[in-house]
Amino acid sequence: MLQFPDIDPIAFELGPLAVRWYGLMYLAGFVSAYAYLCREVKLKRLDLSCESAGDLMFAGVFGVVLGGRLGYVLFYNFAYYIQHPLEILYIWEGGMSFHGGLLGVTLAVVLFCRKRGLTIGPLADALVIAACFGLFFGRIGNFINAELWGRVTDVPWGMVFPGGGELPRHPSQLYQAICEGPVLFAILNLVRRYTHAAWSVFYSFIAAYALIRFGLEFFRQPDSHLGLIASGLSMGQLLSIPMFCIGCSGVWLLNKSNTKGA
Repeated sequence: MLQFPDIDPIAFELGPLAVRWYGLMYLAGFVSAYAYLCREVKLKRLDLSCESAGDLMFAGVFGVVLGGRLGYVLFYNFAYYIQHPLEILYIWEGGMSFHGGLLGVTLAVVLFCRKRGLTIGPLADALVIAACFGLFFGRIGNFINAELWGRVTDVPWGMVFPGGGELPRHPSQLYQAICEGPVLFAILNLVRRYTHAAWSVFYSFIAAYALIRFGLEFFRQPDSHLGLIASGLSMGQLLSIPMFCIGCSGVWLLNKSNTKGA
């Protein structure tokens, strides 16, 4: 059994400004994703400049933060936030929904590409690979915040979290960091290596993330105010089911189209 390390959520202070680890993890994710996109530009895999990639990242950051926060409010805790609307702005306290963030960034990228006259498919494929950096660092931020811990367990690496009671729990944030970060990154790069159709990586990401998330939710403690909702499934699992269907349908349609074209 392990004890949760005593991590101060505030990394450092600049006068009255407290810089939190949670925010720094998001920053690390965005910077890493930008560096990856610039690498793709230099390898001539994307038809845009590093400056345009920076503008795209800015639009993406806005979409992720806005969509992720609103998604959490709507999907996970609407009853609370409708009574405390100002707390919707307290993103430093945690509470972001991946599914909401995905919708937000998708809308932001579509609008950006239409405004710049860019082809969306290749950018979508590159962006979902870059998103693996943000997913990894975001889950590390959840761990540092001691939030979203796992279910009670007797495995040797079970950890006692503050606020999680005296029993050890799965460090599910770290499971998700590894599987949604480097593991998913490797899967998507394999897809890109063996297929060249635009959108194939994007739809593979949608399906693979949903499958990973659905499985790892069995180790994660359901939100206390929601619990298990239908057929013993959590909200994260319920949201992942249509996501998986969309991803698989997209991959199937692309393969069907390519087969006809051949």
